[in-house]
Amino acid sequence: MIPTLPATTPASLRRTALTKLSGHRLLTSPGGVAGTLWLAAMVVASLTAPWWLPFKTEDQDFTAVLSGPTATHWLGTDELGRDILSRIFASAAETLGTSFITVIVGVGLGTLLALAAANSQRSEGVISRVTEIMMSLPGTVIILAVIGAVGTNIPLIMAILGVLISAGIYRVMLGQAKSLQNQLYVDAAKVDGLSPLAISARHVLPGLATTIVVQSALIFAVGLLIQAGLAFIGFGPPLPQPSWGGMIQSASQHVYDAPWLMVPTGVVLALTVLSANAIGNALGKAPNATASHLPSAAVRRKRSVQAAAAAAAAPPVQDAPEAGKLSVRGLSVGVDGGTPLVTDVSFDVEPGTVLGLVGESGCGKTMTALSLMGLLPSGVAVTAGQILWNGMNLAAATDKDMEGIRGRDIALISQEPMRALDPMFTVGYQLTSAIRRLRSVGKNQANAEALSLLEKVGIVDAKRILKTYPHQISGGMAQRVAIALALSGNPRLLVADEPTTALDVTVQAEILSLLRTLVRDTGMSVVMVTHDLGVVADICDQVAVMYAGQVVENGRTASILDSPRHPYTLALLAADPHANTAHDMPERLATIKGQVPQPKDWPTGCRFAARCQFAGSACQVPVPLLPSGTESGLVRCVKADELAMEGLAWVPTDIPSEHSVPADIPARHRLDIVEKDMA
Repeated sequence: MIPTLPATTPASLRRTALTKLSGHRLLTSPGGVAGTLWLAAMVVASLTAPWWLPFKTEDQDFTAVLSGPTATHWLGTDELGRDILSRIFASAAETLGTSFITVIVGVGLGTLLALAAANSQRSEGVISRVTEIMMSLPGTVIILAVIGAVGTNIPLIMAILGVLISAGIYRVMLGQAKSLQNQLYVDAAKVDGLSPLAISARHVLPGLATTIVVQSALIFAVGLLIQAGLAFIGFGPPLPQPSWGGMIQSASQHVYDAPWLMVPTGVVLALTVLSANAIGNALGKAPNATASHLPSAAVRRKRSVQAAAAAAAAPPVQDAPEAGKLSVRGLSVGVDGGTPLVTDVSFDVEPGTVLGLVGESGCGKTMTALSLMGLLPSGVAVTAGQILWNGMNLAAATDKDMEGIRGRDIALISQEPMRALDPMFTVGYQLTSAIRRLRSVGKNQANAEALSLLEKVGIVDAKRILKTYPHQISGGMAQRVAIALALSGNPRLLVADEPTTALDVTVQAEILSLLRTLVRDTGMSVVMVTHDLGVVADICDQVAVMYAGQVVENGRTASILDSPRHPYTLALLAADPHANTAHDMPERLATIKGQVPQPKDWPTGCRFAARCQFAGSACQVPVPLLPSGTESGLVRCVKADELAMEGLAWVPTDIPSEHSVPADIPARHRLDIVEKDMA
């Protein structure tokens, strides 16, 4: 299903977005492009046939009966000496046009019935019973009966075929239409007072656009074949009017003495049907932007070779990391053969500690976390660096190697627990299956372990929860189950990708308390991806602040929160209301102008310089990650020492554009000028 746009998006913009999406899918598929070009050429050639055809369809050349291709007759002639090329393209317009009648009637009627049924339960009952009766009728018998009653009226026959097909189209559309009717933006439209008809036209129908286009392409191909089949058995257009099916039927009578006669019409019909199917397949492919899909086996094999080469080129590590310690060195992640997404990331996670990855959206936190488990989406790969775990470089590990790591040594807690839980199976089945696979134990022991895991993550009525399905439990309960699922293989490292973002404050506190208890009791370590500095202060021992794909500051949590050295960390803390006490709360919290630059727009120097209040000419060159002067911390800023000595803070408001400060003024004078201008 295509991604849905918000209810506040105007209908015209929604249609434009859907058109661009479908067009992008079609143009990126070689089969779709070829099919489109072929159908376009057929339509243009058939519509202009009277202007360029070398012969009329009834013209006969008795000197070239059943001939093959010649300079006069490019595709040969039939048993009456008529030019095959002229007859094919003269009949193409009617063949394609009447096939479109089936598409318009079948898909149009099926879609309208689905929209009506999705709006009303009573209407759904009536329409569903009627369509069930339609689907039980023998379509071939009905079409032959119509031909016997009214003759070979091809447009009428194809329209009746469309009516019969509409019952199947209705079934395809109904489920998707009902799903769209349950979306929040549809509820918002109802609150705004839109009528059911307006909601269907403005919000539901655009969501069905891709399915409509795909079904139209497939039904068009079916219509072509059925129309050709009817003409083949003698129920096509009246003679001497040509038709593709009639021409194939005539050719079948000379398959031994003139086999070429079957080739031109058969190839044109086959290519037209294949083109329609290719367009349907291209439009039916899910877009890559909607989802983070795992790469194919071929891509993973290619990626493993690239990662192994990058790992071999990396400098060797002097000291092997201790068991249970994660060491990331110079990690870079990028689009295959293109833009880098994460560059030169390094950090350590000691056993029994929690590392927080902090930063705005688009800073590379999730890409870094997913690379630890080899779960990068299709088209993205580790391009350099090392991920050292128990003597193994995970950046160069094969898929088979990672099978022994995932779940057993390193486990993942996703941001949305429902993505980790299969709605088709009970919680108990999913837990016991994971335990049996990862621990190689029997069914009874797995059941006991599943019950113990649910109790360990704070679920009181664990026996009842084991029998429930994911949709029957709350979000906080589902997150606890997801944590239990991650613990099913007794991992030594948990990668938690914003595990508390979707939860309310009370449940968030309970989940953080649970993670703290697990770290204390089991000695495992955690990599916590989060936007919330409050979560960092609550649970993390170390913190790595990321910006635009780089670690800009790294060190112990207390040191960084109390004495930040990088302007970006200063800004994040100044923008956090929890970082200020009641008596020193500013009248207005700080903001950071602009937004995180796209990877293609990263500057060669400091990537934060364009948004930094303290940037100067020294920031225009690449800045390395250097010791920050606070314990073992690191910072990527040429003015870190100067800012620390002056004790400067991020200005707690936007700097008006008219109060610009020259970039080369030292930081100790820069803030004074800003404050005077604002006063």
